[in-house]
Amino acid sequence: MRRWLALLAAATTSLVLFALLVPLLLLVRTAAESGAVARASGEAESMAVAVGTAGAAGTVDAETLHLTAERAAHPTTVFLGDGRVLGARAERSAAVELAARGRSVTAAVPGGREILVAVQGAPGGTAVVRVLLRDDELTGGVARVQAGLLVLGLALVGLGMLVADRLARAMTRPVSSLAGVSHRLAAGDLAARAVPGGPPEVRAVGLALNHLAERITGLLAEERENAADLSHRLRTPLTGLRLEAESLSDPDEAARVEARVDALERAVTAVIEEARRRSRDRAECDAVAVVGDRVAFWSVLAEDQGRTVELDLCPGPRTVAVSAGDLAACVDALLGNVFAHTDEETPFGVRLAPAPGGALLTVDDAGPGFGTADPLGRGESGAGSTGLGLDIARRTAESSGGALGLGASPAGGARVTLFLAGSGPLAGS
Repeated sequence: MRRWLALLAAATTSLVLFALLVPLLLLVRTAAESGAVARASGEAESMAVAVGTAGAAGTVDAETLHLTAERAAHPTTVFLGDGRVLGARAERSAAVELAARGRSVTAAVPGGREILVAVQGAPGGTAVVRVLLRDDELTGGVARVQAGLLVLGLALVGLGMLVADRLARAMTRPVSSLAGVSHRLAAGDLAARAVPGGPPEVRAVGLALNHLAERITGLLAEERENAADLSHRLRTPLTGLRLEAESLSDPDEAARVEARVDALERAVTAVIEEARRRSRDRAECDAVAVVGDRVAFWSVLAEDQGRTVELDLCPGPRTVAVSAGDLAACVDALLGNVFAHTDEETPFGVRLAPAPGGALLTVDDAGPGFGTADPLGRGESGAGSTGLGLDIARRTAESSGGALGLGASPAGGARVTLFLAGSGPLAGS
């Protein structure tokens, strides 16, 4: 914006100066020519007076007139009526003949201009005084004056651009500040606020942005409280479910159900903590430990369903920029999809491998593959589920600075690949 305003000021100033300087340059040239002609005419008149005085005395001192003509500032020639020519050598042109008839004229000749003054009453008839004004004398000093005017014009254009840049800076600085605040808000810094400044319109935008930030903060706080309240209300049926599990007669079945209840309670607790967390701090965890723990948890159910589990973990620790709770929820969502969308006895595999800048988590199965054209669409599922599992995995990967990819497994089923950006000294190892 500053550049455009500076260019606009330069264009406007240039047009104004062009409209002023062009007539002024022509006026300077005309004035210089007029001054030169006036000075030459004055010399011709002085010489004409001398010739006329000599004629009034009845005799013409040719030697004196010749010396006087030669000492003149401009080449001066006297054409006497008797045909003699005194002073500088010059041809008797048609303009001289016209002046000999008693009419003073100015005529253009090659290389300059001649000033012709008729002198009546000279011996032998009308005499003519000719003064030659060369072209360089007509424009003497004009080039310097014109150069000075052009330099002045350029200086004024530069000054106009400088003033425009200062004004533009006063307008763009608060706008840039508003853009910075909006980027901070988009990055999750809800405490970012603008300092209104600049023109009234820009101040109004700053106040509106602050009002919007306050409104967003209030809505998010309300949403957190609602999520926390909803999660908290789930604890009552969880408590009843735990009591029911404890009353089971089969100890193994009771232990398995209690383990499921414990996992569900941990998930509810994580939801409450996440809902009450005011800012998403950049956490980290050991991906090897978390993935191994969650696969071990799901292996119990896999054994009951006759599923073969293939686990391949890289040597740990492998630190990634995701909290342990978020990564555990992500693995649970992916393995939950495997159990929900494939038949029993369908094998699956989990692999955690090192990658430049982080770790690569891959979950394969031998099922029918993805059941929808857009598996990542939030709330979309081809098997009647909530359709949130892959979205949870995607958001977990992106929160670390990574990404999620989908494809087909070697067995023809679904393959989900997550790149988890690393954190700490082992990130890029």
